[in-house]
Amino acid sequence: MLAELKGINEECGIFGIWGHEKAAELTYYGLHALQHRGQEGAGVVVSDGAKLKVHKDVGLVNDVFKDADFDRLSGHAAIGHVRYGTQGEGGSDNVQPLLFRSQNGSMALAHNGNIMNAYKLRGELEAEGSIFQTTSDTEVLAHLIRKNGRETNELSISEALQQVVGAYAYVVLKEDKMFVALDPRGIRPLSIGRLGSAYVVASETCAFDLIGATFEREVLPGELITISEAGMDFTRFALREQRKMCAMEYVYLSRPDSNLNHVNVHASRKRMGMELAKEAAVEADCVIGVPDSSISSAIGYAEETGLPYEMGIIKNRYVGRTFIQPSQELREQGVKMKLSPVRGIVEGQRIVLIDDSIVRGTTSRRIVRMLKEAGAKEVHVRIASPSIENPCYYGIDMSTREELIAANNSPEEICEIIGADSIAYLSAGGLEEAIVKDKTIHQGICNACFTGKYPVTEEGRATISYMKC
Repeated sequence: MLAELKGINEECGIFGIWGHEKAAELTYYGLHALQHRGQEGAGVVVSDGAKLKVHKDVGLVNDVFKDADFDRLSGHAAIGHVRYGTQGEGGSDNVQPLLFRSQNGSMALAHNGNIMNAYKLRGELEAEGSIFQTTSDTEVLAHLIRKNGRETNELSISEALQQVVGAYAYVVLKEDKMFVALDPRGIRPLSIGRLGSAYVVASETCAFDLIGATFEREVLPGELITISEAGMDFTRFALREQRKMCAMEYVYLSRPDSNLNHVNVHASRKRMGMELAKEAAVEADCVIGVPDSSISSAIGYAEETGLPYEMGIIKNRYVGRTFIQPSQELREQGVKMKLSPVRGIVEGQRIVLIDDSIVRGTTSRRIVRMLKEAGAKEVHVRIASPSIENPCYYGIDMSTREELIAANNSPEEICEIIGADSIAYLSAGGLEEAIVKDKTIHQGICNACFTGKYPVTEEGRATISYMKC
Protein backbone atom coordinates (compact mmCIF):
# COMPACT_ATOMS: atom_id res chain seq x y z
CA MET A 1 0.00 0.00 0.00
CA LEU A 2 1.61 3.24 -1.07
CA ALA A 3 0.40 4.92 2.11
CA GLU A 4 3.17 3.00 3.85
CA LEU A 5 5.93 5.03 2.26
CA LYS A 6 7.73 7.60 4.33
CA GLY A 7 6.92 10.11 1.64
CA ILE A 8 5.61 9.88 -1.91
CA ASN A 9 6.62 13.46 -2.26
CA GLU A 10 7.00 13.75 -5.99
CA GLU A 11 3.46 12.99 -6.98
CA CYS A 12 2.36 16.47 -8.16
CA GLY A 13 -0.36 17.87 -10.38
CA ILE A 14 -0.25 20.65 -12.98
CA PHE A 15 -3.03 22.60 -14.65
CA GLY A 16 -3.10 25.38 -17.22
CA ILE A 17 -5.66 27.37 -19.17
CA TRP A 18 -5.33 29.86 -22.02
CA GLY A 19 -7.96 32.16 -23.48
CA HIS A 20 -10.58 32.43 -20.72
CA GLU A 21 -11.51 35.56 -18.78
CA LYS A 22 -11.91 33.52 -15.59
CA ALA A 23 -8.58 31.76 -15.89
CA ALA A 24 -7.62 32.02 -12.20
CA GLU A 25 -10.98 30.75 -10.92
CA LEU A 26 -10.98 27.82 -13.35
CA THR A 27 -7.43 26.94 -12.32
CA TYR A 28 -8.60 26.90 -8.71
CA TYR A 29 -11.28 24.35 -9.61
CA GLY A 30 -8.83 22.37 -11.73
CA LEU A 31 -6.46 22.13 -8.78
CA HIS A 32 -9.33 20.87 -6.64
CA ALA A 33 -9.72 17.95 -9.05
CA LEU A 34 -5.98 17.27 -8.76
CA GLN A 35 -5.81 17.67 -4.97
CA HIS A 36 -5.10 13.93 -4.55
CA ARG A 37 -1.78 14.49 -6.35
CA GLY A 38 -0.48 16.94 -3.77
CA GLN A 39 -1.66 18.17 -0.39
CA GLU A 40 1.22 20.21 0.96
CA GLY A 41 1.16 23.25 -1.30
CA ALA A 42 -0.78 24.90 -4.11
CA GLY A 43 -0.46 27.96 -6.29
CA VAL A 44 -1.46 29.83 -9.41
CA VAL A 45 0.25 32.32 -11.72
CA VAL A 46 -2.00 34.43 -13.95
CA SER A 47 -1.24 36.48 -17.06
CA ASP A 48 -3.31 39.49 -18.10
CA GLY A 49 -1.20 39.96 -21.22
CA ALA A 50 1.03 42.59 -19.62
CA LYS A 51 2.28 41.02 -16.40
CA LEU A 52 2.26 37.82 -14.36
CA LYS A 53 0.60 37.68 -10.93
CA VAL A 54 1.08 34.93 -8.35
CA HIS A 55 -0.83 33.49 -5.41
CA LYS A 56 0.56 30.42 -3.63
CA ASP A 57 1.22 28.98 -0.19
CA VAL A 58 1.60 25.75 1.74
CA GLY A 59 -1.57 23.79 2.52
CA LEU A 60 -4.60 22.38 0.76
CA VAL A 61 -6.16 24.13 -2.22
CA ASN A 62 -9.09 25.41 -0.14
CA ASP A 63 -6.78 26.78 2.54
CA VAL A 64 -4.45 28.45 0.07
CA PHE A 65 -7.23 30.15 -1.89
CA LYS A 66 -9.76 30.94 0.85
CA ASP A 67 -8.51 34.53 1.08
CA ALA A 68 -7.45 34.90 -2.57
CA ASP A 69 -8.42 38.14 -4.29
CA PHE A 70 -9.57 36.88 -7.67
CA ASP A 71 -10.17 40.44 -8.85
CA ARG A 72 -6.43 41.03 -8.47
CA LEU A 73 -5.78 37.72 -10.22
CA SER A 74 -7.72 38.73 -13.32
CA GLY A 75 -6.32 37.51 -16.61
CA HIS A 76 -6.89 35.34 -19.67
CA ALA A 77 -4.27 32.68 -18.91
CA ALA A 78 -3.07 30.83 -15.83
CA ILE A 79 -1.06 27.83 -14.67
CA GLY A 80 -1.46 26.04 -11.34
CA HIS A 81 0.23 23.35 -9.30
CA VAL A 82 -0.35 21.09 -6.30
CA ARG A 83 2.57 19.35 -4.68
CA TYR A 84 4.00 17.23 -1.96
CA GLY A 85 7.19 18.38 -0.27
CA THR A 86 10.08 16.37 1.09
CA GLN A 87 10.59 16.36 4.83
CA GLY A 88 12.70 19.33 5.84
CA GLU A 89 12.11 21.04 2.49
CA GLY A 90 8.79 22.74 3.23
CA GLY A 91 7.89 26.40 3.10
CA SER A 92 6.36 28.54 0.41
CA ASP A 93 9.64 29.05 -1.53
CA ASN A 94 9.35 25.60 -3.11
CA VAL A 95 5.60 25.83 -3.74
CA GLN A 96 4.91 26.08 -7.47
CA PRO A 97 4.40 27.60 -9.94
CA LEU A 98 7.81 29.24 -9.65
CA LEU A 99 7.80 32.83 -10.94
CA PHE A 100 10.89 34.54 -12.35
CA ARG A 101 10.93 38.23 -13.28
CA SER A 102 13.39 40.07 -15.52
CA GLN A 103 13.63 43.31 -17.45
CA ASN A 104 12.74 41.65 -20.74
CA GLY A 105 9.77 39.59 -19.53
CA SER A 106 8.68 37.23 -16.78
CA MET A 107 8.27 33.46 -16.78
CA ALA A 108 6.47 30.96 -14.55
CA LEU A 109 6.96 27.18 -14.44
CA ALA A 110 4.96 24.26 -13.07
CA HIS A 111 6.43 20.76 -13.15
CA ASN A 112 5.55 17.16 -12.34
CA GLY A 113 8.29 14.57 -12.29
CA ASN A 114 11.98 14.27 -11.53
CA ILE A 115 15.08 15.61 -13.27
CA MET A 116 17.65 12.92 -12.64
CA ASN A 117 20.67 15.06 -13.56
CA ALA A 118 19.43 18.15 -11.68
CA TYR A 119 22.32 18.14 -9.21
CA LYS A 120 24.91 18.06 -11.99
CA LEU A 121 23.15 20.77 -14.01
CA ARG A 122 22.74 22.97 -10.98
CA GLY A 123 26.43 22.70 -10.19
CA GLU A 124 27.34 23.73 -13.73
CA LEU A 125 24.91 26.66 -13.66
CA GLU A 126 26.16 27.87 -10.29
CA ALA A 127 29.76 27.70 -11.56
CA GLU A 128 28.68 30.03 -14.36
CA GLY A 129 27.11 32.51 -11.95
CA SER A 130 23.50 31.39 -11.54
CA ILE A 131 21.98 32.00 -8.11
CA PHE A 132 19.18 29.63 -7.06
CA GLN A 133 16.31 30.68 -4.82
CA THR A 134 14.81 27.23 -4.14
CA THR A 135 15.88 23.61 -3.68
CA SER A 136 13.48 22.44 -6.40
CA ASP A 137 14.80 20.84 -9.56
CA THR A 138 12.13 22.83 -11.41
CA GLU A 139 14.27 25.93 -11.06
CA VAL A 140 17.09 24.24 -13.00
CA LEU A 141 15.01 24.37 -16.20
CA ALA A 142 14.30 28.07 -15.71
CA HIS A 143 18.02 28.84 -15.54
CA LEU A 144 18.72 26.69 -18.59
CA ILE A 145 16.01 28.48 -20.57
CA ARG A 146 17.27 31.97 -19.70
CA LYS A 147 20.97 31.08 -19.85
CA ASN A 148 23.11 33.88 -21.29
CA GLY A 149 20.14 36.23 -21.29
CA ARG A 150 18.11 34.35 -23.90
CA GLU A 151 14.42 35.01 -24.30
CA THR A 152 11.82 32.44 -23.32
CA ASN A 153 10.72 30.94 -26.63
CA GLU A 154 10.43 27.64 -28.47
CA LEU A 155 14.14 27.51 -29.26
CA SER A 156 15.45 28.27 -25.76
CA ILE A 157 12.95 25.86 -24.16
CA SER A 158 13.78 23.09 -26.63
CA GLU A 159 17.52 23.48 -26.08
CA ALA A 160 16.98 23.47 -22.30
CA LEU A 161 14.84 20.35 -22.41
CA GLN A 162 17.46 18.54 -24.46
CA GLN A 163 19.86 18.92 -21.51
CA VAL A 164 17.63 17.40 -18.84
CA VAL A 165 17.30 13.67 -18.15
CA GLY A 166 14.35 12.07 -16.41
CA ALA A 167 10.57 12.04 -16.34
CA TYR A 168 8.77 15.35 -16.56
CA ALA A 169 5.70 17.27 -17.60
CA TYR A 170 6.10 21.05 -17.79
CA VAL A 171 3.83 24.03 -18.25
CA VAL A 172 5.59 27.36 -18.81
CA LEU A 173 3.75 30.69 -18.84
CA LYS A 174 4.88 34.11 -20.01
CA GLU A 175 2.84 37.20 -20.62
CA ASP A 176 1.83 36.33 -24.17
CA LYS A 177 2.35 32.56 -24.51
CA MET A 178 2.02 29.23 -22.77
CA PHE A 179 4.34 26.28 -23.43
CA VAL A 180 3.60 22.62 -22.66
CA ALA A 181 6.21 19.83 -22.77
CA LEU A 182 6.43 16.12 -22.00
CA ASP A 183 9.54 13.94 -21.69
CA PRO A 184 10.51 11.73 -24.67
CA ARG A 185 9.19 8.55 -22.99
CA GLY A 186 5.93 10.10 -21.78
CA ILE A 187 6.42 8.70 -18.28
CA ARG A 188 4.25 11.33 -16.61
CA PRO A 189 0.64 12.00 -17.74
CA LEU A 190 -0.43 15.21 -19.50
CA SER A 191 -3.47 16.01 -21.65
CA ILE A 192 -4.91 18.89 -23.68
CA GLY A 193 -8.58 19.87 -23.58
CA ARG A 194 -10.91 22.62 -24.77
CA LEU A 195 -13.42 24.79 -22.92
CA GLY A 196 -15.21 26.71 -25.62
CA SER A 197 -12.44 28.63 -27.37
CA ALA A 198 -10.05 28.22 -24.43
CA TYR A 199 -7.25 25.64 -24.27
CA VAL A 200 -6.78 23.58 -21.10
CA VAL A 201 -3.90 21.36 -19.99
CA ALA A 202 -3.89 19.03 -16.98
CA SER A 203 -2.10 16.07 -15.44
CA GLU A 204 -5.38 14.15 -15.40
CA THR A 205 -8.57 14.36 -17.44
CA CYS A 206 -10.68 14.45 -14.26
CA ALA A 207 -9.76 18.16 -14.09
CA PHE A 208 -11.43 18.68 -17.49
CA ASP A 209 -14.64 17.08 -16.26
CA LEU A 210 -14.85 19.34 -13.23
CA ILE A 211 -14.71 22.58 -15.23
CA GLY A 212 -16.77 21.30 -18.18
CA ALA A 213 -13.89 21.03 -20.65
CA THR A 214 -13.64 18.32 -23.29
CA PHE A 215 -10.62 16.12 -23.88
CA GLU A 216 -8.79 16.85 -27.14
CA ARG A 217 -5.66 14.71 -27.07
CA GLU A 218 -2.64 13.53 -25.14
CA VAL A 219 0.53 15.58 -25.15
CA LEU A 220 2.91 13.34 -27.09
CA PRO A 221 6.29 12.24 -25.71
CA GLY A 222 9.05 14.64 -26.74
CA GLU A 223 6.52 17.26 -27.84
CA LEU A 224 6.60 21.00 -27.17
CA ILE A 225 3.27 22.82 -27.64
CA THR A 226 3.03 26.61 -27.88
CA ILE A 227 -0.34 28.20 -27.10
CA SER A 228 -1.02 31.84 -27.92
CA GLU A 229 -3.60 34.12 -29.51
CA ALA A 230 -2.64 32.49 -32.81
CA GLY A 231 -3.76 29.07 -31.50
CA MET A 232 -1.66 25.97 -30.88
CA ASP A 233 1.64 25.21 -32.56
CA PHE A 234 3.38 21.84 -32.27
CA THR A 235 7.07 21.03 -32.47
CA ARG A 236 9.49 18.44 -31.14
CA PHE A 237 12.50 18.90 -28.90
CA ALA A 238 13.35 15.17 -29.04
CA LEU A 239 12.59 12.16 -31.19
CA ARG A 240 9.61 10.27 -29.88
CA GLU A 241 10.41 6.96 -28.19
CA GLN A 242 8.31 4.02 -27.01
CA ARG A 243 5.66 5.31 -24.59
CA LYS A 244 6.41 4.32 -21.00
CA MET A 245 3.60 5.75 -18.89
CA CYS A 246 4.24 5.21 -15.18
CA ALA A 247 2.37 2.04 -14.19
CA MET A 248 1.80 3.40 -10.69
CA GLU A 249 -0.42 6.10 -12.19
CA TYR A 250 -2.84 3.30 -13.05
CA VAL A 251 -2.21 1.22 -9.93
CA TYR A 252 -2.61 3.98 -7.36
CA LEU A 253 -1.74 7.58 -8.13
CA SER A 254 -4.49 8.76 -10.50
CA ARG A 255 -8.19 9.19 -9.89
CA PRO A 256 -10.39 6.34 -11.19
CA ASP A 257 -12.40 8.72 -13.38
CA SER A 258 -9.31 9.88 -15.27
CA ASN A 259 -8.24 8.54 -18.67
CA LEU A 260 -4.49 8.18 -19.15
CA ASN A 261 -3.20 7.55 -22.65
CA HIS A 262 -6.75 6.63 -23.71
CA VAL A 263 -7.12 4.04 -20.91
CA ASN A 264 -9.62 4.58 -18.09
CA VAL A 265 -8.01 4.18 -14.68
CA HIS A 266 -10.99 2.43 -13.04
CA ALA A 267 -11.34 0.00 -15.94
CA SER A 268 -7.64 -0.85 -15.86
CA ARG A 269 -7.73 -1.42 -12.10
CA LYS A 270 -10.76 -3.67 -12.49
CA ARG A 271 -8.88 -5.69 -15.11
CA MET A 272 -5.92 -5.92 -12.70
CA GLY A 273 -8.25 -7.55 -10.20
CA MET A 274 -9.56 -9.95 -12.81
CA GLU A 275 -6.06 -10.93 -13.92
CA LEU A 276 -5.07 -11.37 -10.28
CA ALA A 277 -8.02 -13.70 -9.75
CA LYS A 278 -6.92 -15.81 -12.72
CA GLU A 279 -3.42 -16.07 -11.30
CA ALA A 280 -4.05 -16.33 -7.55
CA ALA A 281 -7.53 -17.53 -6.63
CA VAL A 282 -8.07 -18.88 -3.12
CA GLU A 283 -10.93 -20.53 -1.23
CA ALA A 284 -12.70 -17.78 0.68
CA ASP A 285 -16.11 -16.38 1.63
CA CYS A 286 -15.88 -12.81 0.34
CA VAL A 287 -13.64 -10.15 -1.19
CA ILE A 288 -12.95 -6.74 0.32
CA GLY A 289 -10.77 -3.89 -0.91
CA VAL A 290 -8.66 -1.35 0.96
CA PRO A 291 -10.28 2.05 0.25
CA ASP A 292 -10.04 3.83 -2.11
CA SER A 293 -7.69 2.88 -4.92
CA SER A 294 -8.07 -0.88 -4.36
CA ILE A 295 -11.86 -0.96 -4.65
CA SER A 296 -11.85 -1.26 -8.45
CA SER A 297 -9.44 -4.21 -8.34
CA ALA A 298 -11.48 -5.87 -5.59
CA ILE A 299 -14.62 -5.62 -7.74
CA GLY A 300 -12.75 -7.21 -10.66
CA TYR A 301 -11.38 -10.01 -8.47
CA ALA A 302 -14.84 -10.73 -7.06
CA GLU A 303 -16.46 -10.82 -10.49
CA GLU A 304 -13.84 -13.17 -11.89
CA THR A 305 -13.99 -15.59 -8.95
CA GLY A 306 -17.73 -15.40 -8.34
CA LEU A 307 -17.16 -14.47 -4.68
CA PRO A 308 -19.33 -11.71 -3.18
CA TYR A 309 -17.74 -8.27 -2.90
CA GLU A 310 -18.33 -6.76 0.53
CA MET A 311 -17.59 -3.43 2.16
CA GLY A 312 -15.49 -4.86 4.97
CA ILE A 313 -13.42 -1.73 5.62
CA ILE A 314 -14.78 1.79 6.03
CA LYS A 315 -12.71 4.88 5.35
CA ASN A 316 -13.06 7.98 7.48
CA ARG A 317 -13.50 10.67 4.82
CA TYR A 318 -12.16 13.38 7.11
CA VAL A 319 -8.70 11.86 7.35
CA GLY A 320 -6.32 12.41 4.43
CA ARG A 321 -3.91 9.96 2.85
CA THR A 322 -1.72 8.54 5.59
CA PHE A 323 1.59 9.05 3.79
CA ILE A 324 1.31 12.86 3.86
CA GLN A 325 2.13 12.97 7.58
CA PRO A 326 5.63 14.36 8.28
CA SER A 327 6.71 11.57 10.64
CA GLN A 328 6.29 7.80 10.86
CA GLU A 329 4.62 8.07 14.27
CA LEU A 330 1.94 10.40 12.92
CA ARG A 331 1.45 8.22 9.84
CA GLU A 332 0.82 5.18 12.01
CA GLN A 333 -1.74 7.07 14.08
CA GLY A 334 -3.30 8.26 10.82
CA VAL A 335 -3.88 4.66 9.69
CA LYS A 336 -5.79 3.90 12.90
CA MET A 337 -7.96 6.97 12.39
CA LYS A 338 -8.46 6.38 8.70
CA LEU A 339 -9.73 2.79 8.38
CA SER A 340 -12.27 0.82 10.42
CA PRO A 341 -13.42 -2.80 9.99
CA VAL A 342 -17.09 -3.67 9.53
CA ARG A 343 -17.34 -6.39 12.18
CA GLY A 344 -20.72 -7.63 11.01
CA ILE A 345 -19.24 -8.39 7.58
CA VAL A 346 -15.82 -9.84 8.42
CA GLU A 347 -16.55 -11.77 11.62
CA GLY A 348 -16.19 -15.51 11.08
CA GLN A 349 -15.36 -15.06 7.39
CA ARG A 350 -12.45 -16.13 5.21
CA ILE A 351 -11.47 -12.80 3.65
CA VAL A 352 -9.63 -12.02 0.42
CA LEU A 353 -8.09 -8.61 1.09
CA ILE A 354 -7.25 -6.74 -2.13
CA ASP A 355 -4.69 -3.95 -1.96
CA ASP A 356 -3.14 -1.97 -4.80
CA SER A 357 0.47 -2.41 -3.69
CA ILE A 358 2.67 -3.13 -0.71
CA VAL A 359 5.83 -1.17 -0.09
CA ARG A 360 7.04 -1.25 3.50
CA GLY A 361 4.44 -3.58 4.99
CA THR A 362 3.58 -1.57 8.10
CA THR A 363 0.09 -0.56 6.99
CA SER A 364 -0.70 -3.99 5.58
CA ARG A 365 0.26 -5.58 8.89
CA ARG A 366 -2.02 -3.19 10.76
CA ILE A 367 -4.97 -3.82 8.43
CA VAL A 368 -4.61 -7.61 8.66
CA ARG A 369 -4.44 -7.40 12.45
CA MET A 370 -7.46 -5.08 12.50
CA LEU A 371 -9.52 -7.55 10.46
CA LYS A 372 -8.54 -10.50 12.63
CA GLU A 373 -9.32 -8.56 15.79
CA ALA A 374 -12.76 -7.92 14.24
CA GLY A 375 -13.25 -11.70 13.99
CA ALA A 376 -12.03 -12.62 10.50
CA LYS A 377 -11.24 -16.35 10.39
CA GLU A 378 -8.64 -16.01 7.61
CA VAL A 379 -7.14 -13.06 5.73
CA HIS A 380 -5.64 -13.81 2.32
CA VAL A 381 -3.80 -10.77 0.95
CA ARG A 382 -3.85 -10.29 -2.80
CA ILE A 383 -1.88 -7.42 -4.33
CA ALA A 384 -3.18 -6.01 -7.63
CA SER A 385 0.32 -5.17 -8.87
CA PRO A 386 3.68 -6.96 -8.93
CA SER A 387 6.01 -6.84 -5.93
CA ILE A 388 7.91 -3.54 -5.69
CA GLU A 389 11.57 -4.53 -5.49
CA ASN A 390 13.39 -1.62 -7.15
CA PRO A 391 13.77 2.12 -6.48
CA CYS A 392 11.98 4.67 -8.65
CA TYR A 393 14.05 7.45 -10.22
CA TYR A 394 11.23 9.09 -12.15
CA GLY A 395 9.23 11.00 -9.57
CA ILE A 396 8.08 8.64 -6.81
CA ASP A 397 10.22 8.72 -3.68
CA MET A 398 11.14 5.05 -3.46
CA SER A 399 14.83 5.75 -3.61
CA THR A 400 16.39 2.81 -1.76
CA ARG A 401 15.91 -0.96 -1.80
CA GLU A 402 16.23 -1.02 2.00
CA GLU A 403 12.74 0.46 2.45
CA LEU A 404 11.05 -2.04 0.11
CA ILE A 405 9.78 -5.11 1.95
CA ALA A 406 9.63 -7.27 -1.21
CA ALA A 407 13.25 -6.48 -2.05
CA ASN A 408 14.42 -7.97 1.22
CA ASN A 409 11.93 -10.72 2.01
CA SER A 410 10.36 -13.71 0.28
CA PRO A 411 6.56 -13.86 -0.10
CA GLU A 412 6.49 -16.42 2.73
CA GLU A 413 8.46 -14.08 4.98
CA ILE A 414 6.22 -11.14 4.07
CA CYS A 415 3.16 -13.24 4.84
CA GLU A 416 4.53 -13.93 8.30
CA ILE A 417 5.55 -10.29 8.85
CA ILE A 418 2.11 -8.89 8.07
CA GLY A 419 0.24 -11.75 9.75
CA ALA A 420 -1.70 -12.92 6.67
CA ASP A 421 -2.74 -16.48 5.94
CA SER A 422 -1.41 -16.14 2.39
CA ILE A 423 -0.15 -13.50 -0.01
CA ALA A 424 0.13 -13.30 -3.79
CA TYR A 425 0.93 -10.58 -6.32
CA LEU A 426 -0.24 -9.83 -9.83
CA SER A 427 2.47 -10.74 -12.35
CA ALA A 428 4.19 -8.13 -14.51
CA GLY A 429 2.56 -9.75 -17.53
CA GLY A 430 -0.87 -9.56 -15.91
CA LEU A 431 -0.37 -5.89 -15.13
CA GLU A 432 0.58 -5.14 -18.73
CA GLU A 433 -2.41 -7.12 -19.98
CA ALA A 434 -4.69 -5.01 -17.77
CA ILE A 435 -3.31 -1.64 -18.92
CA VAL A 436 -1.83 -1.79 -22.41
CA LYS A 437 -4.38 -1.82 -25.24
CA ASP A 438 -2.01 -2.54 -28.10
CA LYS A 439 1.73 -2.89 -28.16
CA THR A 440 2.68 0.00 -30.40
CA ILE A 441 4.90 3.03 -29.91
CA HIS A 442 1.81 4.81 -28.57
CA GLN A 443 1.19 2.29 -25.78
CA GLY A 444 3.41 0.98 -23.04
CA ILE A 445 4.16 1.34 -19.35
CA CYS A 446 7.17 1.94 -17.14
CA ASN A 447 7.26 -0.93 -14.65
CA ALA A 448 10.84 -0.44 -13.49
CA CYS A 449 9.92 -0.52 -9.79
CA PHE A 450 8.60 -4.04 -10.40
CA THR A 451 11.05 -5.42 -12.95
CA GLY A 452 14.19 -3.30 -12.58
CA LYS A 453 14.11 -2.49 -16.31
CA TYR A 454 14.56 1.28 -16.47
CA PRO A 455 13.49 3.02 -19.71
CA VAL A 456 15.73 6.05 -19.03
CA THR A 457 19.32 5.74 -17.84
CA GLU A 458 19.61 6.98 -14.29
CA GLU A 459 22.35 9.54 -14.70
CA GLY A 460 21.48 11.16 -11.38
CA ARG A 461 21.19 8.14 -9.08
CA ALA A 462 23.33 9.72 -6.37
CA THR A 463 21.12 12.79 -6.24
CA ILE A 464 17.72 11.16 -5.79
CA SER A 465 17.27 12.85 -2.40
CA TYR A 466 17.32 16.21 -4.22
CA MET A 467 13.98 18.03 -4.16
CA LYS A 468 11.63 16.90 -6.92
CA CYS A 469 8.82 18.79 -8.69
